[in-house]
Amino acid sequence: MSERFTKSMARNIYLGGGVFSLLLFFSLSYHTLGVLPERDNRHNITDEVALGKKVWEDNNCVGCHTILGEGAYFAPELGNVYTRFGNSTEAIISFIESRPAEGIPGRRSMPQFNLTREELVGMAEFLKWTSEIDTNDWPPNIEG
Repeated sequence: MSERFTKSMARNIYLGGGVFSLLLFFSLSYHTLGVLPERDNRHNITDEVALGKKVWEDNNCVGCHTILGEGAYFAPELGNVYTRFGNSTEAIISFIESRPAEGIPGRRSMPQFNLTREELVGMAEFLKWTSEIDTNDWPPNIEG
């Protein structure tokens, strides 16, 4: 065996690694596309869920919260908030409505967005829908 690393050896490693990486990428993509319909809860998307997603985006909730691991870490993860609130959309609505307009002195607090009842229901349904996505046990604990 040669002690010297030649250009042809480097080319073969580069090409072999490239082909291996592409095969791995395509096989993992194929697998993901196969299991997504069972796991992503797409069959439960309603007009209320879509409205809740719009409210989520319009108010930049992801600027403070994470949802399914995406977003800022200033405020709690909301991917499992429906479970944490006892599987109750009314509890979520009540919590959002109860935020004081001036905040809580000495503590960081979620602002009062003055959402309409329809927007609150949409947000609660969006968070419920999110919690029903099979995330393979993510987040790893109840607090997120």
